[in-house]
Amino acid sequence: MMDIIKLTDSEFETLVDFVYKKYGINLRKKRVLIEGRMAGTLRGKNLNSFSEYINLLLSDKSGKEMINFLNRITTNHTFFMREMEHFRFMTEKALPYFEQARGRFRQLRFWSAGCATGQEPYTIAMTVSDYFANKGSLWNISVLATDISMEALEKAEKGVYTADEIKDVPKSWLSKYFEDNNDGTYRVSDKIRRQITFRPLNLNEDFNFPYRFDIIFCRNVMIYFDETTRERLVNRFYKVTADGGFLFVGHSEVVNRRATNYQYVMPAIYRKKEE
Repeated sequence: MMDIIKLTDSEFETLVDFVYKKYGINLRKKRVLIEGRMAGTLRGKNLNSFSEYINLLLSDKSGKEMINFLNRITTNHTFFMREMEHFRFMTEKALPYFEQARGRFRQLRFWSAGCATGQEPYTIAMTVSDYFANKGSLWNISVLATDISMEALEKAEKGVYTADEIKDVPKSWLSKYFEDNNDGTYRVSDKIRRQITFRPLNLNEDFNFPYRFDIIFCRNVMIYFDETTRERLVNRFYKVTADGGFLFVGHSEVVNRRATNYQYVMPAIYRKKEE
């Protein structure tokens, strides 16, 4: 069994401060986790201390090593149909509202912020396609899917998943929205993939869009942020949410209602007031 390289106090402070300032992720209580999950990486790179690894992180202009680090210390776990209450709410409340409110302006924009390997934005697009059914061709549906991990985005953009990864997908969706590759994997149909744009984005940096989103999903991402960073991000989401639009967060995440103009709808769902 290999020895785990320990972080010195100085190394830990340097690493924690850098990650917080750059990505808004608070690692203050993750010292043991960092040491455990990064042991193999340090050994694999023949590094004898975290100081050597930190120097590697700071000198890597491509940012790939930092993304590798973040992938190892955060749980990049996602799956189709996760937290089904959100998609049920979309079908029963949000989409009927937009269908009625938009009239002849038949356009809907969604944002999956922290999309990981793509299951969330694909579930969004499939839910919308199912709702509009034959009327879908009359609507312009677009989903922006962002993440800081290029590795996750590459898998997401391919839209190829194993049988185990799609085990929670309804059978009716398997035939409508997936193609069997006959090698144990399935590919999301072109119809659905065309609705989604994948882009790298660090949520801790300023973002500006020439349009607003009707529904923003940012689920199980803010669990790594401290309260100040969460509040700042939620208020930035508010600015790019369309009037009457919604923000969905993870059920384990807390939004400080006193620090936002979003209105509470139900657990993990918030709404921007209609003007």
